[in-house]
Amino acid sequence: MSKRVAGCNPSRCVACGVCANQCPREAILVHMGCYAVVDEQVCIGCGICAKACPAGAIEVKERLEVAHG
Repeated sequence: MSKRVAGCNPSRCVACGVCANQCPREAILVHMGCYAVVDEQVCIGCGICAKACPAGAIEVKERLEVAHG
């Protein structure tokens, strides 16, 4: 799993679908025509979606590690 992951700010998202079209892993879907949702299990954190987003709604961040126990 990559160290980085994309995330969408739904309040800034205009649901244009540019991010979903640019994602090489098909990790982004536009939920009910309202905002983009990133599947964190599929996302590789490449940042292509963030660069393509015209609204600046997508940001790539460090992935939070979850302790398994």
